[in-house]
Amino acid sequence: MPDILVEGKVVTRRFSQGGSDICALQPASFEIRAGDRIALLGRSGSGKSTLLHLIAGLDTPTGGLLRWPALGPHDAIRPGFVGIVFQAPSLIPTLSVVENIEVPLRIAGDFSPRSQALKALESLGLAGIADKVPDELSGGQAQRVALARAMALQPRLILADEPTGQLDQSIARQTVDALLYSLEGSDAALVVATHDPSVARRMKTTWLMDHGQLQLSAVAEST
Repeated sequence: MPDILVEGKVVTRRFSQGGSDICALQPASFEIRAGDRIALLGRSGSGKSTLLHLIAGLDTPTGGLLRWPALGPHDAIRPGFVGIVFQAPSLIPTLSVVENIEVPLRIAGDFSPRSQALKALESLGLAGIADKVPDELSGGQAQRVALARAMALQPRLILADEPTGQLDQSIARQTVDALLYSLEGSDAALVVATHDPSVARRMKTTWLMDHGQLQLSAVAEST
């Protein structure tokens, strides 16, 4: 049985806003195991980002239990074990592509950040743009660079929040193709939050989020 990377038991997240109590995540129980390919499908505002931030350890639940059995304690999971890709690439504009990818490697104390960064770029077919700066990239290229940055440390869990949300359909498909291809043969788990059913169909499992309620359902993988 694959390792359990993340385990949530009756996890909830509530916010106070304008004097009102908002339940962004209703009680949810789930597991993410090594090798999983999960689509977190739901409309904008449904609670997908809230759940991803909790899984990533960027936020703290207001109820329930959340732990990372095969990754370690909360304060040790990033950046080495968990890689995160946000909807906007969030590249540092003054750094080259390869330098952007070196950032998490340097934070983690990697002694050969350049070679690791170039390897990550190559895995996504981006070796030819290593010396460009973000302003010289297309939207699809910038998003794939962000994916390469998240993957550079070879994390055991990759979380992608609407990584194709700002891309047209053709570029979105190429981006998902590149991501899945780069993970072939890896036991890293992947969770992709999306509102696009065509992206969700590329994963082996779909989680549905609706008004903060998580529903787990397995679906057949589709190409």
